[in-house]
Amino acid sequence: MNTAYLVVTVVAALWVGFSAVSLLRRAAFVVEPLVEYGVPETWWTPLGVAKALGSIGLIAGLFVPAIGVAAAIALILYFAGAVITVLRARSYKTVAFPMLYLIPVAVAMGLGFAA
Repeated sequence: MNTAYLVVTVVAALWVGFSAVSLLRRAAFVVEPLVEYGVPETWWTPLGVAKALGSIGLIAGLFVPAIGVAAAIALILYFAGAVITVLRARSYKTVAFPMLYLIPVAVAMGLGFAA
């Protein structure tokens, strides 16, 4: 396991974990855009749990690579869905935000395959 993979994976997991906790705690900077995008409030907890599990999966993947790959794929799909949701809401100025989560996860997965 190389250092770049380790660092990027841990940072991506912490970043996604922060997002999960923010959503689960209903932080205004997270839920206000969700309301704007039309995401039903009943989805917020399951979405937050999915992010939290993905974050844990990335860390677990440092020890069991198959779990990390599965978590990374799931998170990439999750954040790709978030990008689509933002675009469908025509909130073009905020499309970068889900990309800030998708890119580190994708890089971590790529580094994992390269290692």
